Amino acid sequence: MELRHLRHFVALAEEEHFGRAAERVFVVQQALSNSIKNLEEEVGVPLVLRTTRKVQLTPAGREFLAAARSTLQEADKVIERARRAARGEVGRLTLGFVSGLVFGGLPDVVRTFREQYPNVSVDLRELTAQEQEAGLRSGQLDIGLMLLPVRDPAFAYEALWRQELVAALPGSHPLARKERLDIQDLADEPFVFFPRQIRAAYFDQVMRWCAAAGFAPRIVQEAIEVPTLLSLVAANLGVFLPIRFFQRVSLPGVVYRPVNAAPIIDIVAVWRRSDDDPVVRAFMQVARAVLVGERVGEADSKL
Repeated sequence: MELRHLRHFVALAEEEHFGRAAERVFVVQQALSNSIKNLEEEVGVPLVLRTTRKVQLTPAGREFLAAARSTLQEADKVIERARRAARGEVGRLTLGFVSGLVFGGLPDVVRTFREQYPNVSVDLRELTAQEQEAGLRSGQLDIGLMLLPVRDPAFAYEALWRQELVAALPGSHPLARKERLDIQDLADEPFVFFPRQIRAAYFDQVMRWCAAAGFAPRIVQEAIEVPTLLSLVAANLGVFLPIRFFQRVSLPGVVYRPVNAAPIIDIVAVWRRSDDDPVVRAFMQVARAVLVGERVGEADSKL
């Protein structure tokens, strides 16, 4: 039994005429007649009474009509759900992100995505870059948001955030009176920073920047979370070099100053090159639109 047989039967039941029903379903009358005959043979009982004037349903036909309408409605729902899934409008998205992106526009991206795609379930997981890469390989993550570099050729990526570093200083620090700093201004200052194993690319980029200015930062305290590091700055333990969007963290006792020739930190969306999931494409489209003011430069690979 095929859905077209059910559609032909419903059209005939509602039109009560083979000619009009055939026009309604865009087939010739003989094809419609054959379709109804095949349906009756499969069901095993007569469904219609044929007269010279009109078509009437048998008692079995009336019962079958209700079931046929219900089946077609469910089939239409299934078809529409498949089409919506192909457009990325239904499904599930598991998204990994590095600590700190909650201050960098990620909530805006997720909120907008959920507004535009309310039937997609979003699962957020705060993970290190290494954990995200493992999750992508295993299929447990659909997209990872992390710092460069991305070395696995199985991954495609696109920069969503490209942000320069700024200096976070204790509010009472003499350098806080300057509108802009040079990195050399910090040469004799104690630093608070991430352990290298937590943010290797970030750590190395800062070390290279300082080395080019002729000094190695004296790190006096380490912490793995940016809010903790900013709290250490507020406690006057040292200075810190966060990504610019952390200026949105207003913490008493901390001031932010731009630094001349500060390096750019790329935070990228990463996904499997082999993945053609429409939900991933939909999320990337929303992220690009929301973060247009946070991103510069060309993408390595776009989905």
